[in-house]
Order: sequence, then C-alpha cells, then structure tokens
Amino acid sequence: MEAAPLANDRDSHARLVPAMLAEYGAIARAELDRYLDRRGACGFLSELVADYPRRGGRMMRPAICIAAARAFGAHPEDAVATAAAIELLHNALLVHDDIEDASLERRGRPTLHRLHGVPLALNAGDALALMSLAPLFENRARLGERLALRLLEETARTAAECADGQALELGWRDRNVMDLGAADYLEMALKKTCWLAVIHPLRAGVLIATRGAVNPDDFVRFGFLVGAAFQIQDDLLNLVGDQRYGKERDGDLWEGKRTLILIRLMAAAAPAERERLTAILAAERGGRTGAEVRWMRSLIDRYGCIEHARRIAHGLAGAALHEFAARFAALPDSRDKRFLEKLPTWVIERD
Repeated sequence: MEAAPLANDRDSHARLVPAMLAEYGAIARAELDRYLDRRGACGFLSELVADYPRRGGRMMRPAICIAAARAFGAHPEDAVATAAAIELLHNALLVHDDIEDASLERRGRPTLHRLHGVPLALNAGDALALMSLAPLFENRARLGERLALRLLEETARTAAECADGQALELGWRDRNVMDLGAADYLEMALKKTCWLAVIHPLRAGVLIATRGAVNPDDFVRFGFLVGAAFQIQDDLLNLVGDQRYGKERDGDLWEGKRTLILIRLMAAAAPAERERLTAILAAERGGRTGAEVRWMRSLIDRYGCIEHARRIAHGLAGAALHEFAARFAALPDSRDKRFLEKLPTWVIERD
C-alpha cells in the first residue's frame, strides 16, 4: 500500500488535535474521577484501581466520543458518561494486557503487576472493567432506557472484539506462528485496537447525537483506517520513540509481538536468519537475551522493515482522509468536525 497525500496544514492539526484532546480529556477525567472516588476504602483495591487512570494518557478515546457527538449536534454532557465508561474499560484492558504481555512499563512507570504482584493487579483490572458499566447504566436518566441499552450493547460488542484480537495476538506467540501477512496483522488490529480506540467511540457519539437516525455502521471503515494507522505508529514508536513514549523501548521484540514490522522481517529474512528468528521467538520473554533482541533490531534496519510499516501507516491515513470526506461531508463545519478530520494525520505523526 503506497503512501497517499496527506493534509499539508501540519501546524493546524499539530495544534488542534492536542488542544481538543486536552479539553475533552479534562471533561472526561472529571467524570472519571466521580467513579474512581466511589471505589471504597480497601487500600488493596482502591489505590490500584485509580493508578492507571490517574497516570495520564492522551484521552483519545473519550475525546473522539465527545467530538463525534458534538459534530452531530449533541450537547457534550450527553456524551460525557459514555466517554468515561470507554476510558475505564480501556484502563481495565491495559492492566490485563500488561500482565499477559509481561510488560515492564506503562505511561513511564512500572506496570501495576510489577508494583503489586499479578493477583492484586488482576483484581484491580477486573474492578475497572466492572466499574466501566456504571456510567452506562446511569445514562438512563439523561438518554433514556432505549439508548442507554443500545450503548451497553455497543460496549459488549467492543469488549468481545477486543478479546478476539487479544486472543489472536497471544495465540500467535503461544504457538510461535511465523507464517503471517499484513492481512493477518490488520485483522488482529481491527479487533484488538481499532474497535475500542476509534470505532466504538465514533459509533457511540453518533448514536448519542442522532438516536439511531444515522447508521453507526457507516463509520466502521473510517474508524478501522484511523485505528490501524494508530497501532502501526505505536509499534514504530516502540522501536524508535524517545523517552516520551512511556513504555519499554523494544518491548515488542522482548515480548515477541507479531507487529507488522516483525511480520515483514520474517518474510524478508534469509533462510538461516528465519530459522534463528523462529528459535528466538519460541522462547518465553525471560528466555530471550539482550544480544538476541539487538540482533533482531539490526535485521529490522537491514531489511527496511520500519520504512515498510511507515508506508503502510501513511497509506491507511490517506485512505482515512478520503473516507472522512465521504462520510462527514454533509455535516456543517465545526471545531469537532475538523478534529475528526485531522485525526488520521495526527496519529501517524504523534510521538
């Protein structure tokens, strides 16, 4: 997939998207804190539940939900509870993902299971997932029973998609699957990343604003294209990002994740290199050495795997811009509409 031309108003998207992430993120955080403050007095749970949500983060998911609702004419207060629910679910899955991946860092600090052990961290992740339902039930008072139920159904579907995507990624590592292609990766990214990162927040915002008068299925493709570009950029930052990245450098190689970069390497490597790669990736994380990870990293550079992945991310972002023009053209101009339009460019240029 070749790179498509992107919007050339770099300064505009570089300012607008972070500004709106901060603005809508603050609104969602205030709502999030209401639920975190209800978490009870048990220190073994309350402190852990609040840890990841209060470490920061870009708040992209709740911001997309609020912006989509506003772009279609809703008041921001109509969307804020759903936005908080999305962020709570996101943090719950981060806790679980970090355990499953044996990750060392999250948002610049040790992961929850490293700080407190797997049992307590797992319990906190479970509590966050259950807590994410509370704002959705409370939607009944503002949005009515029917729409509140629909948003619960949307959340259930998103959770199922995320579980499927995580199972693919974990299964590939567990079985040391080597014969994967870009299509396999994009299917996994669609389920694991795109649904919760972009598709669900978009669909929820549209439903909140239009009460079903606009079909949320119309926005799945845009959400997939933006979310897949976002995930590839995240994979790239794992290898080339600076201290702002907030997670372990080269962590994907230590964990043996089948990123688009590693998939490209497995396809491009010489037979002897592929044999060694297979043996290295068959080991558990603790069985890999720094020398082996450095060797894999050197092969990635030799075979141009980073540039290959970057070209695909740019192609996806370009396609997302075209999809945006088709799906959002009828909406009146607004700051929220421009925010959604500039997301594809921002996701591949963020650091």
